[in-house]
Amino acid sequence: MKILVTPRSLTKAGLDGVPELAPLTEAGYELVPGPAGRLPAEEDLLGLVPGCDGWLAGVERITDRVLAAAPELKVISRNGAGTDAIDLDAARARGVRVERAAGANAQGVAELTLALTLCALRDVPWSAASVRAGGWSRRQGRELADVTVGVVGLGEIGRRVASAFRALGARVLGYDPFVSTSDAVSLDELFGRSDVVTLHCPPPSDGKPLVTADLLDLAPRGAVLVNTARSVLVDDDAVHAALEGERLSAYAVDAFDTEPPELTPLLRHERVLATPHIGGYTDASIRRATAAAVANLLAVLGGVA
Repeated sequence: MKILVTPRSLTKAGLDGVPELAPLTEAGYELVPGPAGRLPAEEDLLGLVPGCDGWLAGVERITDRVLAAAPELKVISRNGAGTDAIDLDAARARGVRVERAAGANAQGVAELTLALTLCALRDVPWSAASVRAGGWSRRQGRELADVTVGVVGLGEIGRRVASAFRALGARVLGYDPFVSTSDAVSLDELFGRSDVVTLHCPPPSDGKPLVTADLLDLAPRGAVLVNTARSVLVDDDAVHAALEGERLSAYAVDAFDTEPPELTPLLRHERVLATPHIGGYTDASIRRATAAAVANLLAVLGGVA
């Protein structure tokens, strides 16, 4: 039996150097590596997936066309929490289980969220660039004890983010239609009262952006928006307009529709801090996510789950 392994964090150095994969080979599975260190395209997957019984998947798009090429596939096990890159209806129709490594990268994403927020509030990347250019441009920053942070989505990541900001003295508001907390408010109220808004939720089921021009108009002038979740959560044009009008002082983003992304007017804006999807790209997050994905594969293929 074969298992396809496609996460870039695992293929870049070779699968033999990933100890968390050992339980699969010990159980007798043959590992099929994806393209070394890069996101596989659909054509890559069409050549790799035939004959595979399981798939340890990354963030690559898994389409109905790809699934049709894998009649023996029984399970796709993501090394993360998101499944929006997978055609779930097609998987369900073909009897393919889809498993997630929920919470495995929560600490890494929460820490990056904190780092991006501090960089924006203290103008770190732009100040550093001015010194490298021989200048001395300083912008007065804000301390966390003087700001209100709105956390949109109170799952594993959102809860850790809220806890980290509270520990540093920030006031925290939360919004989640499925989770009730003492700090929970409506989305409108959260945007209206928050100096920093950070996104940690899946996209709306209707496919429309969650963060619209109307919501951004409610924000205090000079607010910071942080998106380490999904690019489709925000209306790019609305965020760009909010930056141009100084409603937002910065937009920090670690999530993109395609990788690398097209350099849109928003991503080229001088007050955008963009990082290449590094939220869960830490040693510990990769270890936890891989171990969880492997355990899910073994459970399904072994008939335990």
